[in-house]
Amino acid sequence: MTPARWQTITGPEPLRGVVVGAGKLGPFWALELLEQPDTELAGWVDVDAARLRAKAAELGVPDIPMGTDLDAMLDAQRPDFVVNVAPPTAHHAITLNALGRGIAVLSEKPLAATLAEAVEMVEAADAADRLFMVSQNRRYMPELIAFRDTVARLGRLSELTCDFFIAHRERAAEFLFAFPQPLLLDMAIHLFDGARAITGADPLSVYCDAYNPPYSWYDGPASAHAIFRMSGGLRFAFTGNWAADGFQTSWTGTWRAVGEHGSAIWEGDHEIPHVEPGPGKTITAAVPILIPPNELRFKGLQASLAEFVSALRIGTTPQGEAHDNIQSLAMCHAAVASAELGAPVPVTAFSTGLGAAA
Repeated sequence: MTPARWQTITGPEPLRGVVVGAGKLGPFWALELLEQPDTELAGWVDVDAARLRAKAAELGVPDIPMGTDLDAMLDAQRPDFVVNVAPPTAHHAITLNALGRGIAVLSEKPLAATLAEAVEMVEAADAADRLFMVSQNRRYMPELIAFRDTVARLGRLSELTCDFFIAHRERAAEFLFAFPQPLLLDMAIHLFDGARAITGADPLSVYCDAYNPPYSWYDGPASAHAIFRMSGGLRFAFTGNWAADGFQTSWTGTWRAVGEHGSAIWEGDHEIPHVEPGPGKTITAAVPILIPPNELRFKGLQASLAEFVSALRIGTTPQGEAHDNIQSLAMCHAAVASAELGAPVPVTAFSTGLGAAA
């Protein structure tokens, strides 16, 4: 795709942002806007006024502009950008509203609830000449970055595998239990986007089998096996089960990469990558630059916001820019389509919007 270009923002003043959503991640994003030296929390919107007031009080900012009416907030504050932390079904309307007013958007994943909506949103960003970025927080994990750098030392890759086994029960969002595709359309984008971040390869086609274990507490398929054909001859194989008790993986899964010079493995959260070179080869694993944990901050958001701000300031293309991120979303929808069809399907048809309405 042609790289996006957007109107940058100059001047010494901090960039003013409005956060939309005060649910699980909303307060974490509001805190980042307060902590980032080049941003200002100009306003906060949520459909639940009582929840919004409570969260603002907890952050120590009870007097910031708040409300339940996004239009009124945008009219009053005229922010430089919006952080869209609303539920996925609301992403489309909120993002189009902001872009239509000439306001840049930083959105939580997924980009949209459907690919048809995603294509419309990307086109709206182009028409408005504004930056539209999706925050994929795992891309900023030091351990994932170290694994990516280690994999780059393996030479030509033949395969990448990811196993993901989590019993997602007590802390699951209530809507997931009745969601048609809880694993593939909610969680899997983190792993699929991770595969793209680790290898730099683009998805071409996928064969997927999705099903629901007989003991599952989900209505929709909680388990899936997907094989993606990627650019450069790479195969990416994903096995996931969101109703798996015992021997659970981390939330970033466990990974193996095989290349012409050897193999690398990574066990996910809080683990460092390991590499084993082939005969006559010398390869060392990259060492992650670990960041001390902070309970008040959600992992990856600080770096994601910083990259968004830099893109707004100088026009550099950030990770998660919508034209690129739609490929990760397309992997999810193509996997669902393949599972329903029982045959391989081209991911490229989805990422270009040709199959978005299907």
